[in-house]
Formats: sequence, C-alpha cells, structure tokens
Amino acid sequence: MSEDQRRQEPADQGDFEESTGREPGAEPEGGRDERDFEEQLRGLLAEDAYAIRPSPAPYPVIRRKGVVERRRRVAAAGAVLVTLAAAPVGAYALSGPGGAARTAAATPSVSATYAPTPEPSPTPSGPAGPATPGQLLDGITLAQAAEGLEKCLAYDRGIAANRDPSSPARSFDSDLGTADSYRIILALNSTGDSNSPGDGQYIVAVKEKPTETRLICHVKDGEASGINTSVGSDRQPDSPPVLADINGGKLFRQSAIDQGNWKLPFRWGVIGTVEPSVSRVTVSYGDATGEAVLDHGWFVAAGVLEQQVTRTPRIRGYDAAGKQVYDSDQDPTYQKTIQ
Repeated sequence: MSEDQRRQEPADQGDFEESTGREPGAEPEGGRDERDFEEQLRGLLAEDAYAIRPSPAPYPVIRRKGVVERRRRVAAAGAVLVTLAAAPVGAYALSGPGGAARTAAATPSVSATYAPTPEPSPTPSGPAGPATPGQLLDGITLAQAAEGLEKCLAYDRGIAANRDPSSPARSFDSDLGTADSYRIILALNSTGDSNSPGDGQYIVAVKEKPTETRLICHVKDGEASGINTSVGSDRQPDSPPVLADINGGKLFRQSAIDQGNWKLPFRWGVIGTVEPSVSRVTVSYGDATGEAVLDHGWFVAAGVLEQQVTRTPRIRGYDAAGKQVYDSDQDPTYQKTIQ
C-alpha cells in the first residue's frame, strides 16, 4: 500500500462517523432507547407482579365450604337411610333433582328373609271363622271346616232335588243359601257309635240373615253324611237368658243304644244362644267345668269326657256383675238326664 493510501484511511473513517452524526465509539440512539424501555418494563414487572399474576387461593374459605358440604352429604345420607327403614317393603324413597321425592320399585336381594307363607284360608266367598281359634278343635283348620260346610250344603240341595214332588216332606225343603253367608262357630271330631258307625267331624255354622239358621254338618271320610238344620230362632218371649240348642244333643252324647258303654275318651260340644245381658257362661260335664266362648250371641263350649255319665251338661250364666242369672238345673225346659 502507498503512503498516500495509508494517509487516506483515517479520513475515510472520519467521513463515515460524521455521516452518522455521532462520536466515534458511541452507541446508536435506537439501541439505547430499546434498552431503556426494557429496563423500565422489568422494573414495572418486578414492582407490580402481584397485579398481573392470579390472586392466591382463599384456602380457609375453601376448607370451610368443603366441611359444610361434607356435613350436608352425611345428613342427606342419614335421611335416605331413615326413609329406607320407614318405606314399605318393595319400595324405597329417592331424592330427585331439586330434592323432589320419587318412589321406585325395590329389587329383592337374594339374601333377603321372607316371612313364611301362611296357611291358605277360605276364599273371600267362603264362610267367616269363629271368634277364637279354640273353637276349631282336633287339628281341624278353617279351610277344612269351610270345605265340610260346602259339602253339606250341596248334600242338602241334592236331597231336595231328588225328593218326590208329592211327598209331604217336600214342604219342609228350604234353600239354605251359600257358604259365604254363614259363620263357623265350632268344629270338632265326632265319635262313631252303634247308630252311626265310624268317626268323623262335626261342623257347626250359623247365620242371622235373611233368617236365623243353624246347621250341624256331619262329615265322614271326606263326604257329607248328614245335616241337622234349625231355621228360625228357638227363642220365645219367655225364654231364659241362656238357651241351649234344642237339637244340639248330638254334639255331647252317643247313641242311646250304647248308654253306659260309650267310647272313651269322648270329644263333646255344647252350643246355644245368650241374651246381651249375659257376659259369662260355664259348662260342667262329668267331673270337669270350663268356660264357654261367647260368639256373636252364641255360646260355645267343648271338652273331653273321660267317664260314663247319666246327666247332661250343666250350664250356668252370669251377668257383668258376676251374678248368676241362669242355671240349667233350675230350668224346667232343659233335659237334665241322658236319654
């Protein structure tokens, strides 16, 4: 390089610096401004960072709301359990949207315990049962007694249908009605005798409407073998407050042919009617005395005879004060000896 060229270089460099309008080595004006802006921004961010970041979570408030919510759910669960306990079997209570209650069918669990199925009873069209279970004796159920009554009513209808129209007995035929109009007041075993061999069952049924009727039905080997009927009240204006059934003797005695030689032990029964003033009836037979049941205007007594007898059951009646108002031994119309 020539000396002239070396001398020219600083001039060229100085010309460049003058053209930019700044001193040699000085920083460009635009870069300084950008740096100042960045420094200001950093300062602002450092000072006011809390203004642009999310506020800290209000932990105490959140925890308090959580505790309240848990308590509400526990209370709701307890209410549902109480509702389940009180709801009928086969249904349970639920809470729907907005707390509305609704009912849904429950699905039985395979481990559920069910009550034993009760013994089938007569259909609603059958006869009513007695006032106490003790009036169905010797293992006879209400269903069996009702079946026996049905057979006896059919037996009676068959006799009437086959009777000679010209027979005088035809005038005594009457429609005894259906079994559902009756109430069974006594059922017990019967003992065969010389007049009617073979054991069986007696079914006693009564009804009040349209006419007072009493039936003593005899069943043997599952079939009706006889029926004794009393239509109309036995009571008269001068009847005593306790009145034994006039045809009820077949329930407490065996055939006269076997008098003194009855089959023992012997199941017996006594029936009759009482006035409303009578509140207690006792019956003595052989060497035993027992309380009769009062069943809708009827008295019913039963026992087991262990000895031969010559006298019929003795019947006594008492009013609510305990005063004796009837004694069959003092009743001239009552048959007192076995005949």
